[in-house]
Amino acid sequence: MSFLNSFESALNSFVEYAWGTPLLVLLVGGGLFLLISSRARPYRHLGHSVDLLRGKYDDPNDPGQVPHRQALSTALSGTLGLGNIAGVALAISTGGPGAIFWMWVTALVGVATKFFTATLAVMYRGRDASGELQGGPMYVIREGLGKKWLPLAYLFALAGLCGLLPVFQSNQTVQLLRESFALPLGWVGAENTFTFDLSLGVALAVTAMVVIIGRIQRIGRFAVRVVPAMVVFYMALTLIVIGYFWREVPAVFALIFSDAFSGQAAAGGVLGTVIATGISRGAFSNEAGIGSESLAHGAAKTTEPVREGVVAMLGPIVDTLVVCTCTALVILLTGVWQHGEGVEGVSLTANAFSHVFGGWGPLLLLVMVVPLAFSTIVTYWYYGVKCFNFLFGPRWQSVYTAIYVGLIVIGAVASLSIVNNIIIGMYAVMAIPTMTSTLMLHRRVTRAADSYFARFDPK
Repeated sequence: MSFLNSFESALNSFVEYAWGTPLLVLLVGGGLFLLISSRARPYRHLGHSVDLLRGKYDDPNDPGQVPHRQALSTALSGTLGLGNIAGVALAISTGGPGAIFWMWVTALVGVATKFFTATLAVMYRGRDASGELQGGPMYVIREGLGKKWLPLAYLFALAGLCGLLPVFQSNQTVQLLRESFALPLGWVGAENTFTFDLSLGVALAVTAMVVIIGRIQRIGRFAVRVVPAMVVFYMALTLIVIGYFWREVPAVFALIFSDAFSGQAAAGGVLGTVIATGISRGAFSNEAGIGSESLAHGAAKTTEPVREGVVAMLGPIVDTLVVCTCTALVILLTGVWQHGEGVEGVSLTANAFSHVFGGWGPLLLLVMVVPLAFSTIVTYWYYGVKCFNFLFGPRWQSVYTAIYVGLIVIGAVASLSIVNNIIIGMYAVMAIPTMTSTLMLHRRVTRAADSYFARFDPK
């Protein structure tokens, strides 16, 4: 137990160091630079993204693996879900209501960041060891910056192997199933849940294998069906809760803004904790500047890199500004964040919904969480296998898949604190090569955007 405590303490120190001021400046400051240097162009072409998602410019003969809408759905399936449900709850538990404001900041600058990173993911696609066309930060670095920058590419791929793991999704999915079904129905005792958690982990792993076998094409088809439906369903639930407490909505927004600059509700009352928590959870939620979403956008069928950038910039809007805000309002309006000592993650959000829907609250949340968490698990496998193949080639891909599926089971019974810190820490490492390469290549994106919008969306 002492070793476990020491390991957890070391992870806490690593996360605190990784998400220090330099990285916050790189993510937020870098995003602001991209926003200003592009003259806010991404925000002026949101309408064009709708045309692209409708398939107006689709050509099945274009290079790539999936259409624009499937690429976006796959990217969103990697961000929507437990990052928006459990992640927001963790942000409020640690950083207080003010952390939500800093999550919004990551989304606002993240629109520009995603435009640039996704455009680069298509602009600098490269061949993997088996000759298949691939996109992602490691290929952007290799193809766009040259061999002398390959250590950055390897850094991203290594961090991706550790950060893009299914343990958080597995952990929180099983926790919600346990607390919504097993404990209330008396299937397990509160002190003896290991067997139940393990069994669910195995079932989740086997189901994931069925989708994983179909690779990105099956993942894309699965995501494009599940993600939109679950977002609409969750929005309906949260709007009911917000409507129930509508008189308190202005006060909650005032609390978010005031606490963002005072830090009074944060753990220890430290403003730095509010800012670091909000930005790190925002980055975990929408992945802007992290680079993982570029692995999906790089698979889009297109000969116009800017098109995928236009599609990708919708991600932070849907993910953080809409879905995360709804979750935050539910938690803050119901007041569970002030009376949930010892309750964290998805359980805190479930308690919030129980205030309005009673015993049905966790069950309704379950309907949304399980499909999205599952879609995240299979999407992360796709991300991880691309990182693995970049480092080791496709020969040992089956070994990685076996380890990944095993981690789904391990995540079901692991400590939430350890799981959360490993992933958050690796996300910080992934951001370094992603943002560095994006800032170095941003002028090429700007020139490509000037040419593209003059031809296809003159505004």
